[in-house]
Amino acid sequence: MEDFDFIEMKVPAKAEYVGVIRLSISGIASRMGFSYEAIEDLKVAISEAATNVVAHAYEKKEKGELTLGFGVYHNRLEVMVSDQGDSFNFAEIKDRIGPVTSVDDISPVSQMREGGFGLFLINALMDKVEINNEYGVIVLMTKYLDETEVDVNEQVQANQ
Repeated sequence: MEDFDFIEMKVPAKAEYVGVIRLSISGIASRMGFSYEAIEDLKVAISEAATNVVAHAYEKKEKGELTLGFGVYHNRLEVMVSDQGDSFNFAEIKDRIGPVTSVDDISPVSQMREGGFGLFLINALMDKVEINNEYGVIVLMTKYLDETEVDVNEQVQANQ
């Protein structure tokens, strides 16, 4: 198994905490050596996922938590955003999660449907996006440090 550090955060699912999330991802990505442009892409994509949770996940409940998990690898950053607030078993969730190839793939995931633009933006800014909606919604977003690794890693996974 590949070595990585895992960071987990829980914040109230409120709009005022999206800025905290943006600062956190900026700090983690900066420490990893991402470019300014890549850090901005990460901030926008993760803000979109978090904003979807804030806007849609807890409409019928007064309170809710947003849980973020950051998998810090030597060559990439994987970010999970969950709308049920449960802690992650990072490896287990990664095994069960599936890729999103188009907005149509996520039609049962109402939280990500706001015209489909949020997911479109996330897909455009990140190297890989996967979703699991068995219990709430979990969005896994991957950004590689070196853009040339995206093609290599995608080919290796396709051949497995």
